[in-house]
Amino acid sequence: MEFCPTCGNMLQVELPYMRQELRFFCPTCPYIFPIRRKITKKTPLSKKEVDDVLGGEDAWKNVDRTEANCPKCNYGQAYFMLIQIRSADEPTSIFYKCCNNQCQFRWRQD
Repeated sequence: MEFCPTCGNMLQVELPYMRQELRFFCPTCPYIFPIRRKITKKTPLSKKEVDDVLGGEDAWKNVDRTEANCPKCNYGQAYFMLIQIRSADEPTSIFYKCCNNQCQFRWRQD
């Protein structure tokens, strides 16, 4: 998108009709910019930071453990926490974290 340097409105493209070249024009003021070559701009997109809905690593410090098999390493114990992630009339979700220090895999009970 290109913008008019005089009034700031978005420029529109005028297709060639009885003329040789494309051009940008401003619909509110008399600004015209002829397009003589291919115009490209690459803008790298930055990834949005996502908040950890489980509260990060601090949330796992004071949780209980239970007998649960890790789907990744098959370890027999896991930390767990109950979190209400849907509306109040829906059941709470159970999140697990493997107790094996080499694994630390996290999963949710479906």
